[in-house]
Amino acid sequence: MIEVLAPGPYATVQDLGRPGHAHLGVPRSGAADVPSLRLANRLVGNAEGLAGIELTFGGARLLFLRGAWVALAGAPLPGAGMGAPFWVPAGGELRLGAPEWGLRTYVAVRGGIAVEPVLGSRSTDSLSGLGPEPLRAGALLPVGPAAGEITADLAPLPGPRPAVLRVLPGPRDDWFVPEALAELCARPYTVTQDSNRVGVRLHGPVLERAKDGELPSEGMVTGAVQVPPSGQPIVFLADHPPTGGYPVIGVVRGADLPVAAQLRPGDEVRFTVRRGR
Repeated sequence: MIEVLAPGPYATVQDLGRPGHAHLGVPRSGAADVPSLRLANRLVGNAEGLAGIELTFGGARLLFLRGAWVALAGAPLPGAGMGAPFWVPAGGELRLGAPEWGLRTYVAVRGGIAVEPVLGSRSTDSLSGLGPEPLRAGALLPVGPAAGEITADLAPLPGPRPAVLRVLPGPRDDWFVPEALAELCARPYTVTQDSNRVGVRLHGPVLERAKDGELPSEGMVTGAVQVPPSGQPIVFLADHPPTGGYPVIGVVRGADLPVAAQLRPGDEVRFTVRRGR
């Protein structure tokens, strides 16, 4: 059992989400930076899909009522022993600072965070409200039974990655003037304070439409670059809605979604168009 003494600015329980329910209006949700959660789980001998804690800008304090193996991955926290499993004894307190770069850090505990699943997932969905509530001081988190062996004692961690997102054009790039894709890629955008797990809201060059009005609601995918009437793009993340009515000028490649998930307010990001596979 783990007691949350302080959650930091925003912290949730996340696993790999609840796919397959978009037809019911339920987003997939899950970890925003999937490779980092998978890595943290592997480091403590967990199956990659077990639930961990997703911290937003660090700042958490966790009290371990029983000893446990723990690993951290994602945005690096100073002095926190990133990329290797470490033992927290019973009664030990894990104090985590703010990341040196990036936004989201993942805390995996051997056995996984065993809160009650909803629709097959333990993920907090900030849009629909499904799953456990965001963590608050005093919350108690159960830990599941350990299974398997800890086979890795060290993992190399990536440094800051270039904030460049590769996009495939469409499906509604024809709703924009022919120069809009070039404009999207010509200059950097700045991440705004309104960004969250639903999407990264950007400020920069305005993308001009060739068609007025709105589309009928249609399915949306993670990484979709939706453009509302303001002309300022939004990159959808894990808690994005299943449908939308604004045109999508392009879709960020899946391999670059972890880069988008680690963007913090004030960061600059560039787009580049990738055509074909």
